[in-house]
Amino acid sequence: MIRNNRTAMFLLSLSAAVLACNLPGGAPASQPQVEPPQASQPAGDVPAETLPPNVVHIQSPATTLGFGTYIYDVESSGTAAERRAPYGDSYNINRLERPFLQDMTYVRDLDIVKAVVSEDADWFYVSIDLVGTDPNNVLGIDYGLELDKDYDGFADDLIWAVPPYTSSWDTANVKIFEDKNHDTSAVSPVKSDAPITTDGYDTQTYFGGPGDADPDLAWVRLGGGAESTLQFAFKKSWSGTVFMLGVVADANFRDAHKFDLVDRFTEAEAGSPVKEKQYYPLKALFAVDNTCREAFGFKPTGYEPQLCPREEATPAPKTPEPGCTDPGQYHDEGSCEAAGCAWRQNGSVVVAVVYYCTYP
Repeated sequence: MIRNNRTAMFLLSLSAAVLACNLPGGAPASQPQVEPPQASQPAGDVPAETLPPNVVHIQSPATTLGFGTYIYDVESSGTAAERRAPYGDSYNINRLERPFLQDMTYVRDLDIVKAVVSEDADWFYVSIDLVGTDPNNVLGIDYGLELDKDYDGFADDLIWAVPPYTSSWDTANVKIFEDKNHDTSAVSPVKSDAPITTDGYDTQTYFGGPGDADPDLAWVRLGGGAESTLQFAFKKSWSGTVFMLGVVADANFRDAHKFDLVDRFTEAEAGSPVKEKQYYPLKALFAVDNTCREAFGFKPTGYEPQLCPREEATPAPKTPEPGCTDPGQYHDEGSCEAAGCAWRQNGSVVVAVVYYCTYP
């Protein structure tokens, strides 16, 4: 009897211990290791599983857009079979025409033809026209907008979109980065300062909606019109109305820290897509395309770094003076001197300096 009681008591104690371990206050047998929270990486994609779900959007972009300002770019489809860009890649003014892989294979979905910037009361819209028709290319192509709000050549904000892109306006794949220490263009706002190390756009300020103070800040969608392969929309309340804007496509680096890309490599290291240049073919810097920057909300002087080229006004005809034949007309140097006339430069901000024959 005593033995049976002892056995019963042992079994009762064992059952109580098991139950205690399974109660909410009971300690588990082992504790999993919990990593401390990591600082967000401005240039990396935010994994979808880490984002809070069910973002409630209050304001969204328009479905149909109006007319706007064009930003044109060189495109390489006409010379792609020759494994080269026709021109338009100017390393010393941060103009990249490199919609090619390192072996000079052409990627149509990287090649920007133009962008159209339009607006309404609340939004700016940027419609990007590509040679190709599939921004969801298997390479994985990121597209971005650089905003230079004080038009000094050092861009201040980068709106960046990552695939997959859908035909409906969405914020989930859009991020915004800011350059707080003013080093996106390293030392020079235009030319390459390589080799140099900077952190580019150093701070992520928008994460695609979840957790953002304004979840409606920036959007992206496929299509949107006959001249648009991909469209961005961003709020005027965030951007303001005065800035310079350029477009970039990137299937290689996809890293906000690395801007400007021309500051990461010397031209010899980067290679060139233009056969006539000494560094052809492409080497370290490939699979990227960008545009010049257009001015919005202000009248540019013409000296703004990375500004899109402007057309020069045609000078008014001049009244002939005695002893000078056809003043105000184009002449080569010899004919001007033979006519007893002098040379005058037409303007100071011109792509190709033009001189006119005038009476001294």
